[in-house]
Amino acid sequence: MAFDFDAPVERTGTWSTRWERYAGRDVIPLWVADSDFRAPPVVLEALAARVAHGVFGYTTPPPALTEAICERLARRYAWRVQPSWVVYLSGVVPGLHLAARKLVPPEGHVLVPRPVYQHLKRAAELAPRRFTEIPLVLDRGRWVFDPKDLRQDADLFFLCNPQNPGGTVFRRAELERLAEASGRAIIVSDEIHCDLVLDPELRHVPIASLSPEVSRRTVTLMSASKTFNFPAAGCAWAVIEDERLRRAFAADIAAHVLHSPSVFGYDATLAAFRGGDAWLEAQLEYLRGNRDLVERTPGLPMAHIEATYLAWIDASSLQVEDVYQLFLQAGVALSPGAQFGGPATFVRLNFATQRARLAEALARMTRAAAARPAPR
Repeated sequence: MAFDFDAPVERTGTWSTRWERYAGRDVIPLWVADSDFRAPPVVLEALAARVAHGVFGYTTPPPALTEAICERLARRYAWRVQPSWVVYLSGVVPGLHLAARKLVPPEGHVLVPRPVYQHLKRAAELAPRRFTEIPLVLDRGRWVFDPKDLRQDADLFFLCNPQNPGGTVFRRAELERLAEASGRAIIVSDEIHCDLVLDPELRHVPIASLSPEVSRRTVTLMSASKTFNFPAAGCAWAVIEDERLRRAFAADIAAHVLHSPSVFGYDATLAAFRGGDAWLEAQLEYLRGNRDLVERTPGLPMAHIEATYLAWIDASSLQVEDVYQLFLQAGVALSPGAQFGGPATFVRLNFATQRARLAEALARMTRAAAARPAPR
């Protein structure tokens, strides 16, 4: 079956976070990390069937979905997970905040990467818990950790793998060094982009799959919503082997302080896992083409994007104070580097859109870079 990712989809007026911010302006919004692609047909069919049923009452997590999650993790990542280890969430972000509040004592210490998706840091800030930012460094075109930076007393280490915004797929040996360097710390790993590995020769490795010892101190946060583009449906899960850790993490869920996933999220995820892999492979091929287009654009240096549909662009050569504003004035809305703990000379670009729109955005950015005033 052919899937047409070039087909334009009108998102204006649909309450889209990404598109409503600049409604009525000639601005191409390439910031928030959702895609402009319709969800797979099998997902749309499952949601239509649920709507046709017409009753949307309180919902119990379907055992078939738990089985599908365990089967998928074993098949794609050689990671054997027991159904009892799965804790359902409304989203990965609530999982990050739960972890900071429930797994770290008030006087505890958290390690947070920099740059990174902002909610890893916000979770520590709002808990509030003391935290130290661990810088990633650019090494041979990849954003990676220096493990010696992790060798400090900490209660929790936040990891983002694949890395957002850097696009790194951490190799098994790198993860082993991180696990060893983090000592006794609980590892909370945001792996929402695990199915979006763009380089065919690479494979995502869940850090919890390294060994039983690492698994017993790891909370892995996952969701199908990024891969198959239904984040508004609301469904994610944590994989937690250790029963004590699992009880502490899930206390507010069991007490209904946090709401459970949406019935639409359950349906969408199960349908995607049962019949969405052909669509996923087609999407990955399309995203590779978009990624290559971004990486070939003159004047926009970036590390090679191994995974995700996000480009972490270093525009320091333009010698302007606020690169985000430069490109916004040119009609392209990106995410400012400061949002992820980076400098104002960086921006993050979401290339999960139709190629014609992406090409126009890159052309605008190239013209803005060429037309900038000469540095004084």
